[in-house]
Amino acid sequence: MRIERCYFCGSSVYPGKGVRFVRNDCKIFNFCRSKCHKNFKKKKNPRKAKWTKAFRKSAGKELAVDPSFEFEKRRNVPVKYDRELWANTVTAMQRVEEIKNKRQAHHIFQRMKLAKKIQKAKDIKEVERDLALIKSPAAGLKKANKEALEGEMDEDTEIDTSIQLKSSEKVKAREEAKVEEIHESDQEMEEN
Repeated sequence: MRIERCYFCGSSVYPGKGVRFVRNDCKIFNFCRSKCHKNFKKKKNPRKAKWTKAFRKSAGKELAVDPSFEFEKRRNVPVKYDRELWANTVTAMQRVEEIKNKRQAHHIFQRMKLAKKIQKAKDIKEVERDLALIKSPAAGLKKANKEALEGEMDEDTEIDTSIQLKSSEKVKAREEAKVEEIHESDQEMEEN
């Protein structure tokens, strides 16, 4: 049983599946599905279609050059049947597949490592650019309120319960206190 490769996308074409096209010069093209066949007839370039193996290899997303690919080459040399040779070949195929999978996983890991560094740099740049959005004007507001209350309590041991201020004066006093606290919190953020 020979598993062919799709000429366009590079995926496996199992026996009884897909389409085979034979050109006038007797070159055989195997396609896994009609999507690949139609794109081939439209003269599309497989390296420009993002869903193909050719694109992934040319863009560096998959391992393109590796000695393990030499084992997949087609050899049309007839060999006399030998049980021991057959068994050795099957074990060698399994071992080669295992090695190839490890190398591909390592290649992907290296790509992701590089991508994480790039993403981290982008994130840091974005945070530095939009720091005003992240900084809260009320950062440190509670701490400043507590300190102000403690300071007032230290100065005045008696608490004045009478209401002498008008409502508009109270609002102005609160706004002034908030402005002072916000400026203090900005200074705290810059120090950190």
